[in-house]
Amino acid sequence: MINKKIPLSKIQYNKMTISEELVTSIEARGIIIPVKVECIDGDMYRCVDGHKRLNACKQIEDKTNCEFEVFCMLVNDFSKSGSTYWGARNHH
Repeated sequence: MINKKIPLSKIQYNKMTISEELVTSIEARGIIIPVKVECIDGDMYRCVDGHKRLNACKQIEDKTNCEFEVFCMLVNDFSKSGSTYWGARNHH
């Protein structure tokens, strides 16, 4: 899996109501556990796990008027995988 920072505007996620405690925690500490996303089209991503964290980030972004970058883990992205990823089974 690949970890990277992605602008919140590039991530599709479910909108929901969240607690102010989560927003306050992320403001103070940031996102400790990366949000899991999958690439859907070039530079656009879909949230797989972390919808509440993304909603908290959106609230922070709206308060500060600054674009928020989210620490994400890309799932099922094998674009950087070489032959060793597959266990070097191809012995031809």
